[in-house]
Amino acid sequence: MRATFRLLAAVRPAARYLEPGNPTGLTGLTTHASPRSTLLYLYTSTLDKLKAVPDHSVYRQSVEAVTKHRMALVEGVVPPGYEEWAERAQKLVSEHPDQFAVSRKDGVSGEKAIKLERGGQAFVVHQIPQKQDMRYEEWDGEQDEGPELEGSRTAEEREDLRHIFERRDIADVEGEVEWEPEPQFTADQVSELETKIGAGLIEEVIQVAEGELKLVDTMVESKVWEPLEEQPAEGQWVYFERKA
Repeated sequence: MRATFRLLAAVRPAARYLEPGNPTGLTGLTTHASPRSTLLYLYTSTLDKLKAVPDHSVYRQSVEAVTKHRMALVEGVVPPGYEEWAERAQKLVSEHPDQFAVSRKDGVSGEKAIKLERGGQAFVVHQIPQKQDMRYEEWDGEQDEGPELEGSRTAEEREDLRHIFERRDIADVEGEVEWEPEPQFTADQVSELETKIGAGLIEEVIQVAEGELKLVDTMVESKVWEPLEEQPAEGQWVYFERKA
């Protein structure tokens, strides 16, 4: 079934790479651009958050076991050219540490990529701005003054237009560095990893990992490891026990 779904996703025939953003065969689920780094970040973050749960908690023990198992499977599959890319990326971060800070001195986070620490490991999170649909933007109170007037402009209007046309992209600003995306899995590697994990498409595995990471906060807030305020009646759960 998973192989059938993947046939619906566009594949670059020359290098056998899945095209990011294309359909996977599941409604509303598109091909992920960087599943390896995403899963490693999610799994490391989950293990880090689980430290707030006592060791004796069955919840922590079960989630840790599954997370570590899947994390080891993901780490075992390395895309072509990954070592060379990692070396270049590490050099870039070390040479321009200020460019990968979480926020600048003015408190505005405007970097394309930021460096985060999770579980003793460093991750560079690539921020891709989402396009906003102007139809859903909140009205700022500006009045519609109709179409612009034709003809010559005043000196003040011409100055404003000059600034607009001369405005440069952030990538062109001196001192800014461009983050190089990590190498992609090949289609065969994606299929191999999906088979090893056995939980559907790799995009579905990412969704589960995202949900698990959010769930940890809820479980910690609820203190699920503490005894129940009202103890269940004797034999209440016997019906649901698994018989050997």
